[in-house]
Amino acid sequence: MRNRRQFISAVTTALGGSVFAADGRPKTLVLQSAWDTVNIGDIGHTPGTLRIIGEHLPGLKVVLWAMKLDERVTAMLKARFPDVEIVQGSLVKETPESARLHEAVRTCDLFIRNSGMGQDISFMQFCRKHGKPYGLFGQSYFPTMVSGEGAEERLDLLNSAAFIYTRETRTLGILKKGGVKCPVMEFGPDGCFGIDVRDDTRGLETMRKLGLEERKFITVQIRTNTPKYPGVDDPRPEKLNPLHPTPRQTADDERRAAKYRELVTRWVRETGHKVLIAPETIKEMGHNKRLIHDPLPPEIQKHVVNLEYFWNADEAAAIFARACVIICHEPHSPIIGLANGTPIIHTYSEFHSPKCWMFQDIGLPEWLLEMDETPVEKMAETLFAIHADPGAARAKVERAMSFVHECFGKSMRHVRGVLAV
Repeated sequence: MRNRRQFISAVTTALGGSVFAADGRPKTLVLQSAWDTVNIGDIGHTPGTLRIIGEHLPGLKVVLWAMKLDERVTAMLKARFPDVEIVQGSLVKETPESARLHEAVRTCDLFIRNSGMGQDISFMQFCRKHGKPYGLFGQSYFPTMVSGEGAEERLDLLNSAAFIYTRETRTLGILKKGGVKCPVMEFGPDGCFGIDVRDDTRGLETMRKLGLEERKFITVQIRTNTPKYPGVDDPRPEKLNPLHPTPRQTADDERRAAKYRELVTRWVRETGHKVLIAPETIKEMGHNKRLIHDPLPPEIQKHVVNLEYFWNADEAAAIFARACVIICHEPHSPIIGLANGTPIIHTYSEFHSPKCWMFQDIGLPEWLLEMDETPVEKMAETLFAIHADPGAARAKVERAMSFVHECFGKSMRHVRGVLAV
């Protein structure tokens, strides 16, 4: 083991810094991630980023601070990353569960907050208190991060970060305009792009049960103006998941679903192939059935399947890898699709956050269609262009993912440099 560590240390030193301390012990990185278990994007960030860290920083000790886990997600992570220690708890509370987390952060060499939208600053406050460097990896922010009450402290903490990689250049612009002057502040893709966990056994069995043939089905999902959890209000000022939708928000949901129903109908009539209503988030499963599946004409509906259970990210990846096109109002099903070589169409709404622009930043602007402004005819044109020349579409995916991994390599070289100090 010692010789292996010495070898890895020599290699990483040659590349710009070692992940081992002078006494030969591996340095430690704490990764805050695993935001939720009811959203395959919030699940997928973690294995994606852990994979990138493991490939570029071999030998580094990684402690995962998981915000939420369940048995399926835990089993998936432990199977793929057996050497990663998993801790839970809170940095703002002294509890028995949090004791190991506090110790891990106090003794780590670097803290990274993984890709997401949250505007929490407690991790920065804790790291500053204990003299630990911290960075942000593939982050998005609303303008309220750098404006309004408390902005002065948030700006100071962001300026003190070792690096800030934003998963789209809109957030980069928001931070710069707001006065953030972090030493390294650049575009860096969402960690979910690194995902490589895939449950092919379960995925193929699901496809068999649902009658889905490889490359002969598309997947769809809208996002509705409905609460994330029953009876629980969205605490964010933007209210992305309102507890009490307004009549206009309800009408927006119905209008957007009507576009998807028309797109699904055109696909079935043109190709005779199937459609899978595929859940990115558990909260949308009933709404997608109600708004897309159930109102379809019977002759179309028999070609459309609404998945009746919430899958894990690895099963989703296995099925997305075999789809013709992933069409989604949410962004992370498309990310998982791209990571597995499948073309996508992201019918976005920017008020959900600037994260939609990541697809433009990686070179796929023609597959980024605004949900309200884009006529269904344009959506159909984009879909059938991919269907007509799948080889060209998959080559486009390959070029985009090549750029994504170039960006990951650049960011990890900087992370290695921070660890070497």
